[in-house]
Amino acid sequence: MATEQLNSGQLNSVPSGPADLPAGPRPAGPRPAGPRPAGPSGRVPFRTALAHTWYLTGRKLHALVRQPWVLAFSVVQPVIWLFLFGQLFRKVIDIPGFGYHGTYLDYLVPGLIAMNAMSNNMWAGMTMIEEIDRGTLNRFLTSPASRIGIMNATVAEQAVSTTVQSLIIVVLGLAGGARYHGGVAGVAVMVAASIGVGVVFGALSNAVGMTLRSREAIIGVYTFFMLPLMFLSSAFMQTRLMPGWMQAIASRNPLNWVVQIGRSAVSAAPDWGAIGVRCGGLLVLAVACVAVSVLTFRSYSKNV
Repeated sequence: MATEQLNSGQLNSVPSGPADLPAGPRPAGPRPAGPRPAGPSGRVPFRTALAHTWYLTGRKLHALVRQPWVLAFSVVQPVIWLFLFGQLFRKVIDIPGFGYHGTYLDYLVPGLIAMNAMSNNMWAGMTMIEEIDRGTLNRFLTSPASRIGIMNATVAEQAVSTTVQSLIIVVLGLAGGARYHGGVAGVAVMVAASIGVGVVFGALSNAVGMTLRSREAIIGVYTFFMLPLMFLSSAFMQTRLMPGWMQAIASRNPLNWVVQIGRSAVSAAPDWGAIGVRCGGLLVLAVACVAVSVLTFRSYSKNV
């Protein structure tokens, strides 16, 4: 009988839940493994943000690999321009004052690479709107995923796409008779500049997509900027042959900066000083546009 009372007393003294546990410090030891949660406003340590960027970029690239025809169709228009305009305007270099040593195809390729980068990245906001409509973006925002990682993954995926498309145009231009006297280094600089202008217009497109959430707005922005910026650059014609007011706009046109960077980089005598100045201006503009995109993304995430 005494034993039964003792056992009954011991059972009744066992804590029944967290409220019955004695206060005091928790026992020391390793914390259980698992994903590190995001801090306030989705802030995570820098290394964690890099890891999230890596995995989220991989997610986007896997989707791109499953649809390779997207890349193929995106270069159809530049290829048409490459061989159609290359033949149609091949005598343009004979105009007095044109001042270019080489074939018109040599002159045209850097312009088409810059135009292709700007054109394709201006549709980036469509992808952002699609992820909002499907609820994918909102699910990421309720997860421990880094907000910076989400935005960086978009920029990285656009950069990879731009690189592949630019190299396709380079190879097709080479097959058509274009020559790149600056060698591999010159081509690398030209592709890097195209990535820069792609980041500029891709970030602005994402900002428009998250702010207005309207496909019509993206189409309107594309229509408003694409053709004017293309013809207010030296992509098809030397700026010295343009009217004065067009020359003034072209000198401030980031698309024209990229065209001039690429054309100089693949020439036989690159002007690295001018290339460096234009690359610096393009970098500053890209950082500013990405900052605008991040601000609109944070504004969107606060309203979810």
